[in-house]
Amino acid sequence: MLGLTIALAITPALPPVPPMDPASGQGLLILAQQMLIGLAMGFSLRLVFSAIDMAGNMIGTQMGLGFATAYDPQSASQTAVISEVLGMLALLVFLAINGHLMVITTLVESFSSLPIGVGILQPGSWLNIANAGGIIFSSGVLLSLPIVVALLITNIALGVLGRVAPQLNLMAIGFPVTIILGFVALMVSMSYLSAPLQQLFEFGLRSMMGYFVIR
Repeated sequence: MLGLTIALAITPALPPVPPMDPASGQGLLILAQQMLIGLAMGFSLRLVFSAIDMAGNMIGTQMGLGFATAYDPQSASQTAVISEVLGMLALLVFLAINGHLMVITTLVESFSSLPIGVGILQPGSWLNIANAGGIIFSSGVLLSLPIVVALLITNIALGVLGRVAPQLNLMAIGFPVTIILGFVALMVSMSYLSAPLQQLFEFGLRSMMGYFVIR
């Protein structure tokens, strides 16, 4: 219903469509092409949120909360709780900067940049989308790096403490310390996440059309 509503809303703003028979072979070919382009555009934007999910998984694992999972209706699977928190924060930032309106605007502009027709997408377009998957790892690591480094230093300090005072029960001390410090570092970093998240969203919006070349 949402897709149908958006289609009806943006139809008056689209450029004229060349006359064709939708039931013909050419019409079915164009339909398949437009469906592939739409799926690729959605996938390009989804990579941004996947990078945020990966950052949450890395933070949760370092904090010792890798076992704490919750059901994610978007991926229909169990995901780390920290990933859910960062995902909700990213979604709120996305809505706050009117990202949903930018997505609809990009969708409208795609019909001018990628006009409906029998043009063939160059193989490099799909290669660019495949290479864009690297943003999941690069951006995910960069988002989680400050907290992961802080927790790494904490684990090193606990290891040194364990060597100095072997009688201490590090299993009883280590988990609470890493969890508390992880939440403190996450709380401190919250105020600095808006700028990196906006850059990620801008990349996602650009990549929705920037990877396609028609010949």
